[in-house]
Amino acid sequence: MRTLKIATRKSPLALWQTEHVAALLRARHPDIDVQLIPMSTRGDEVLDRSLSAVGGKGLFLKELELAMLRGDADCAVHSLKDVPMDLDGPFALPAILERADHADAFVSNRYDGIAALPPGARVGSSSLRRQAQLRALRPDLELVDLRGNVNTRLAKLDAGEYDAILLACAGLQRLGFDSRIRARLDAPEWLPAPAQGAIAVECRDDDAATQTLFAALNHAPTRRCVEAERAMNRALHGSCQVPVAAFAQLRADGALHLAGLVGSVADGRAVRSEAVGDDVDALGQQVAQQLLYLGAGAFIA
Repeated sequence: MRTLKIATRKSPLALWQTEHVAALLRARHPDIDVQLIPMSTRGDEVLDRSLSAVGGKGLFLKELELAMLRGDADCAVHSLKDVPMDLDGPFALPAILERADHADAFVSNRYDGIAALPPGARVGSSSLRRQAQLRALRPDLELVDLRGNVNTRLAKLDAGEYDAILLACAGLQRLGFDSRIRARLDAPEWLPAPAQGAIAVECRDDDAATQTLFAALNHAPTRRCVEAERAMNRALHGSCQVPVAAFAQLRADGALHLAGLVGSVADGRAVRSEAVGDDVDALGQQVAQQLLYLGAGAFIA
């Protein structure tokens, strides 16, 4: 019996996602012994500064990738929105699972939505993308950085540190916190992070056996959508230091519709663009070029 070791972060959401992948894999390959290797990453440990200030979401991957290079793990499971546009090293993504809810969630114990917040209300979010879109809608609000796992963030809200917080719907739903979602923030008015709601499996690009195991878990329609979103982000040289949003949808005729946004946390100004196409890379680059033409470069700089 082959043993397959999956590296994962220790947060409740990361463990849920990895257990979900492991269960799907065991169902497909009952002759494989799947083991989880929980690890702590620098992104989990440095909580007193914003992600953009300490190096970005790639901090959630590094230790897991080193474990794969050492042979301590065969693969790792990530939220795809945390995975850099270009993998740093000899790695591949053999499977991107079917996307869950892509939208953001407005979470509050007192208010039903953004419009209901009183002037000066404190809203917590660690995402520059969310902050920029919120600033555009409500420049009067106080935007406060919010780090930690989902449970920690909800606890801070419940302790009265914030009037509302913004999280991903998918993370709340996966952890059984559906009832905490007071409002969904959704396209076309509000755009998610590129690949938000999608889970990805990463392994070494020379490990054909592991790639073959996971091929059956790959969801082709989701992959097309998120690859278009990531292609746009790549063309913009986007990262978590830049407020970039993107959302692609598969149309009935098989073409992709991609909408993109680049914003400013400082004053809420934003540029938006959208296009339809078949080639994910060309579509992503087209929307990125349109955004740059409209002035996105100033926000990125």
